[in-house]
Amino acid sequence: MTTSPTELAPVRARLLKDAEADARALLAAADEDAATLLRNAETQAADIFAEARSQGAADAEAVRRALCTRARRAARARELAARRECWQELRRQVVHGVEALHDTDAYPALEARLTTHARHLLGPDARITTAPGGGLRGEAPGRRADLSLTSLALGALDDLGSEVEELWTP
Repeated sequence: MTTSPTELAPVRARLLKDAEADARALLAAADEDAATLLRNAETQAADIFAEARSQGAADAEAVRRALCTRARRAARARELAARRECWQELRRQVVHGVEALHDTDAYPALEARLTTHARHLLGPDARITTAPGGGLRGEAPGRRADLSLTSLALGALDDLGSEVEELWTP
C-alpha cells in the first residue's frame, strides 16, 4: 500500500507545526539561558569592579599614609636641623661674647674671683693656669677644674636645657 503525498500532508503539517513549536521553545529557553548568563556575568562584573574599587581605595590610602609619614619625617628632620643650627649659633655667640670679656676693664676682677674659686675647689697648692680665650684652669693631685670662660658659659647654657629653645620656638 502506498501513501500518496496528499494523504501525508496533514502529517507533514503536524510535524512541521510541532517542529516550529519545539524550535520556539528551544529559542525561548536559549533566550532565557542567555539572559540568565548575562545577568550572572553583569553581577559578577559588578562584584569584581566593587572589589577592585575597594582594593584600589585601600591601596591609595596606604600610599597616602606612607606619603604623609614620609612628609612628617622630612619636616621633623628639617625642624631638628634648624634647631641644631640655632643651638650651634647660640653657642658660638655665647662663646664669642664671654671671650670678649677678656679685653674689658672688668676682666682682672673676674680673673681674681676665678682664682679664689679654683683654690677653694682644689686647695691652696693647686697649679692655676690661664685658659685660652679667658678664664683659668686649675690642677691639683688627682683633681682638675676647668674655669675657662668658654667652659663656664657653655656649662651655664647646658644647665638651661630645653628652656633655651624658647628663644627660637614660635
